[in-house]
Amino acid sequence: MRITDLLDRRSIDVNGTASSKQDAINKMVDLMCKSGKIKDKEEYKKRVFAREEEGSTGIGEGIAIPHAKCDAVSKPGLAAMVVKGGVDFDALDGEPVSLIFLIAAPNTKENVHLDVLGKLSVMMMDEDFSERLKNANSVDEFLKIIDDADEESKGIDSYGATVADAKCTILAVTACPTGIAHTYMAAEALEKAAIANNCSIKVETRGSGGAKNVIRADEIKAADCIIVACDVNVPMERFAGKKLIKVQVSDGISKADQLVKRAISGDVPVYSCEGNDTQEASDNGKEGIGHSLYKHLMSGVSHMLPFVIGGGILIAIAFLLDDFSLNPGNFGKNIPIAAFFKTIGEAAFGLMLPVLAGYIAYSIADRPGLAVGFVGGLMAANGNAVLQWVNADGQSMTYNGLNGFIQNTVFGAEGNTVSGFLGALVAGFVAGYIVRILKKLFSKLPQSMDGIKPTLLYPVLGILIMGTLMLLVFNPIIGVVNTALANFLNAMGSSSKIVLGIVLGAMMAIDMGGPINKAAYVFGTMAIANGNYDIMAAVMIGGMVPPIGIALATTFFKNRFNKSEKNSGLSNYIMGLCFITEGAIPFAAADPARVIPATALGAAIAGALSMLFNCTLMAPHGGIFVFAVVGNWPMYLLALAVGSVVTMFMLALLKKPIKE
Repeated sequence: MRITDLLDRRSIDVNGTASSKQDAINKMVDLMCKSGKIKDKEEYKKRVFAREEEGSTGIGEGIAIPHAKCDAVSKPGLAAMVVKGGVDFDALDGEPVSLIFLIAAPNTKENVHLDVLGKLSVMMMDEDFSERLKNANSVDEFLKIIDDADEESKGIDSYGATVADAKCTILAVTACPTGIAHTYMAAEALEKAAIANNCSIKVETRGSGGAKNVIRADEIKAADCIIVACDVNVPMERFAGKKLIKVQVSDGISKADQLVKRAISGDVPVYSCEGNDTQEASDNGKEGIGHSLYKHLMSGVSHMLPFVIGGGILIAIAFLLDDFSLNPGNFGKNIPIAAFFKTIGEAAFGLMLPVLAGYIAYSIADRPGLAVGFVGGLMAANGNAVLQWVNADGQSMTYNGLNGFIQNTVFGAEGNTVSGFLGALVAGFVAGYIVRILKKLFSKLPQSMDGIKPTLLYPVLGILIMGTLMLLVFNPIIGVVNTALANFLNAMGSSSKIVLGIVLGAMMAIDMGGPINKAAYVFGTMAIANGNYDIMAAVMIGGMVPPIGIALATTFFKNRFNKSEKNSGLSNYIMGLCFITEGAIPFAAADPARVIPATALGAAIAGALSMLFNCTLMAPHGGIFVFAVVGNWPMYLLALAVGSVVTMFMLALLKKPIKE
């Protein structure tokens, strides 16, 4: 494919004018639309401006290459405009821009066009080529200049050069968020700068078409310096122990010569790989704390999700196959085939919290954090009941530690020591930073001991510290919170059923499987034992609303969610109908300030309506599989529908349309 295959003559203006950067982009989008390759002009324009917010595409030397890759593009395309007088484009060098290329890339798996677009970006760095384009007098002349240069241009599959008697051997990695233009322009600039300074270089490019010219382990070993010019995370652990410069991709374009000269000087810090290998820090400053925490959290959530969905659906199948009438207290395992599915589902579901905590810790501290996080998450799920022994009199004893002291002195009774979802979140972050502290403490040990750090020192001390904190601090304190909630609900139940329904419904939706949710659920099961069946009905409906409401929102308000979230919508319908509130966790974790209030309000309304309609539930379970024992089920379905729709509209109101 050639560059002129993407450049429609209707989308070229060699006598353009623009009063500002915004005006220039608006006119470029209009030119692009003339080619018929844009399905949704406004959406495409939003994506172009969103890319500019990440960093100016005015690369200097009077050139700008704005671009966007999204579903609003039907076919790959280019638009071009020459602004004879120049326009302020916030370019990297502060100079006006007189030559603008706009790139449109469809959001498809086929990425052949990306190589072409990347090649154009590199060609633009040839001053003679760009000057001839700026001075073109007609569209035909403009196209001929490009076609002639394309004939002589090299591809973008590999950047590098081997120089005889090189001053320095350099390896580099370049990547930008879109992976279309800046990735290859930085690679080209670094290659030219290295050759000009008599250095050998190899550049790994990580564009939308994937990683190319990937650096090998033997090359890393032989290199004098590594330059990482990236605006996205790239694998960094491989560079441990090497001198490394980390900068933005724009610096790889505009400051390539400075970077190469710095590499030659040797005045470069050694990359220790301590802490997070996903580049929290760079030569340009540190990543924001909020973004860093969010990134670690989403690492845990993304790894946890398959266990939630897989285990939850298998448990739901068990309920569907089982016979509730045989033994309501053992529902899900009354017949062999149901027990088979539920056993497998529970095994997968039981890994949810350890995986969440483990991969949060992994994101923070790399592999050494994984074991410490897993242990913390497992203890959050199991609680302090695991610490048991038999005394000299043959009596079974359980250590309750701080929890026992607080419960006996404050509440007069022992409480639940399971910290659940919230405990696992805390455990993941604490585990990660425990390991990072240990790495720092042991960094002064002799190099000969490096082999025992990840296999002995980090896991033994990390797990010991993590387990101690879970037993003595996190589990006990959240156990106190659970007990206090149960006491509060008992007091409320005697005064107002509707208010209790509001509270129970909201509790089920606030932490979605965590201690608050579990406190409401336990309260509902206790009520069944006492012959009160309306409380469990409110609890169940409160747990069903969040995933169903979110699923409805992903269906009817698609532009409020990213592609991954929309793909999860169908599974949330299933999980909601199966009383698996945890299906909403990834959405809540990604945007808690908006999702949790929306789900809590919808669940609270559903819980209140369930109480108002005197709906009842005699089974200590939930979902469509126990609807046979729901009292006043038509009104119960109405309450569920109302609560779910409220959540849907609240999400549509609170969440703004997003730019993927």
